[in-house]
Amino acid sequence: MKRKFPNLSKPIQIGNVNFRNRMFSAPMGGTDITADCTIGRASTAFYELRAKGGAGAVTVSELVVHPKTEGSHMFHLDLQTVGALSSFTYTADAIRRHGSIASVELSHSGQFAGTYLTDKNKKQGLAQWGPSEGLRSDGLPVKALTQELIDEIVAAYGDCAALAKRAGFEMIMVHGGHGWLVNQFLSPFFNRRTDKYGGSLENRVRFAQEVLDSVRKAVGPGFPIEFRMSGSEFFDSGYDLAEGVEIAKLLESRVDLLHISAGTYQQGFSITHPSMFESHGRNVFLAAEIKKHVSVPVATIGGLNDPEMMEEIIASGKADVIYMARALLADPELPRKVMSNRDEDIIYCLRCFTCMAERAVTSTRRCTVNPLIGRELDGTEVIPTSLPVKVLVAGGGPGGLKAAITAAKRGHEVILCEKEDQLGGILKSEQAIPFKYEMYQLGVTLEKMARDAGVDIRLNTEVTKEYVENENVDALIIAVGSEPLLPPIPGLDGENVIVVNNYYLEKEKVTDEVIVLGGGLAGCEAAIHLAQEGKTVHLVEMREELAIDANIRHRPILLKEIEKQKIQVHTGLKGLRVIADGVICADSTAEEQLIPGTTVICALGQKARRNVVENLIDCAPYVAQIGDCVKASTITAAVYQGYHAALDI
Repeated sequence: MKRKFPNLSKPIQIGNVNFRNRMFSAPMGGTDITADCTIGRASTAFYELRAKGGAGAVTVSELVVHPKTEGSHMFHLDLQTVGALSSFTYTADAIRRHGSIASVELSHSGQFAGTYLTDKNKKQGLAQWGPSEGLRSDGLPVKALTQELIDEIVAAYGDCAALAKRAGFEMIMVHGGHGWLVNQFLSPFFNRRTDKYGGSLENRVRFAQEVLDSVRKAVGPGFPIEFRMSGSEFFDSGYDLAEGVEIAKLLESRVDLLHISAGTYQQGFSITHPSMFESHGRNVFLAAEIKKHVSVPVATIGGLNDPEMMEEIIASGKADVIYMARALLADPELPRKVMSNRDEDIIYCLRCFTCMAERAVTSTRRCTVNPLIGRELDGTEVIPTSLPVKVLVAGGGPGGLKAAITAAKRGHEVILCEKEDQLGGILKSEQAIPFKYEMYQLGVTLEKMARDAGVDIRLNTEVTKEYVENENVDALIIAVGSEPLLPPIPGLDGENVIVVNNYYLEKEKVTDEVIVLGGGLAGCEAAIHLAQEGKTVHLVEMREELAIDANIRHRPILLKEIEKQKIQVHTGLKGLRVIADGVICADSTAEEQLIPGTTVICALGQKARRNVVENLIDCAPYVAQIGDCVKASTITAAVYQGYHAALDI
């Protein structure tokens, strides 16, 4: 067949192993690591889903090679732990049976042991080991590794690699980036040793070379070894790209694939995992430069999900392999869709960090747009029903669309009614904000999927009790969403006020000096966008903190962006009245002050449309309420509830 993305779809040989395409699933931690640090059944299913979706390789992350000096609750592999070897074997089998190559990432956190512990207090009891003695930024002391311990750790890399090969894994990835132990030896910031492992670049690279030699001895010639490194650390006193090139040159003879990432978790999280405020492919230039200086294949990663961009990267020779992580959470079938020219059906990652926040908070996985993630054992296929019925979905936002698609896939007759002239619900409002455009795009893609599934879509149609009864439906899913919260503030209905939901319709009305009234997530993101547009922006919030509704991964990045954009932040102020040249506010002492601005963006929150729900609650034998009409919440909640409501019919 003629492929739309021939270079991305082309097989590649690495070492003695053939990979079916250039789209690899990047290392992602498991979802149910057992008490003994083995791979639980849910984690096996988690990795298997990306293999079923067509990825050329699927990498299991992170295998701690030396628990004695690591201590983080991640995967361990040894012959002393019952179930360790078998869990890796079952996982390799699950990946390989779908045509993907099973890879495993060998890692050691060094002085950042405990990073993945849900209970952060437990790290206080761990021994923090690194190249050099010192203090972590959180005050924990770091002990310098002795030669004896270095030798033990080097040997452990080989031992784990041998066992992984025994379990059926066909590639080993050595993690040498992101601020973990190997990277700590490479970095002049972390490594202040004066022995053979410190000082010159040749010395700082020595530990990585010994690790790679240990792995090679364990797995033998031709077995693919991949080295994952930061092309640049992107902070003062760290190494830059020029030194990254030299590191790659000193290591290439020992590896079959160089995997070029960026930054460190501790000082550049939003670079390592590009946030929505970063451009897609912002780290590709690192791989492209290193590829000019080495002879082995090179992989790139970082916010990549657009097939056209990824095709160009391969076609132009910037890299040989594309790695994706979050993109394959959002849509595990992305590679298969690319291979079959169905790129219009891709559900794109929103870069909202729900996935990483959930892992940090609950030690599970969740994805805003994919209700299967972390819950693969519940079933990854929509099973057709034996008793199809007539279903009406009221509301065409993300939850309603997901419900309609799922119900149609089950074989039900589905009608979706939307009172406005467009589908997408609150997602429509994101089209005017470039860094949130993928949220708007989600609505567009879900609409296409709904139409392809045969859903009868009726726009400009408000669902009433009479409408439902006239249609004589068997099931009703209420997904009527929320509406802006508009408190009785004098002047809030004025010509100089734009409700944030309507910004995409009234963008041209915005003047050069703007007040964003409301410092929740929506208000903060609107303020950032307006500042990027060159506006003078005042951000007013009644509470003492901004964006308390943002997740723990996105929030610190958001706050840094607010600072970067020089937004004037006013917390602890309550809006009293809107006037032509600003908003009169009061602080906790009731003292009034004027916040100047000729345009006011109202972002004071949302409220559930409970009045609509109450009128529809008894209109059909089966009724479900989903999304914002239950409680103004998140896209995640709407999508999850819509999916499961449809499965219940």
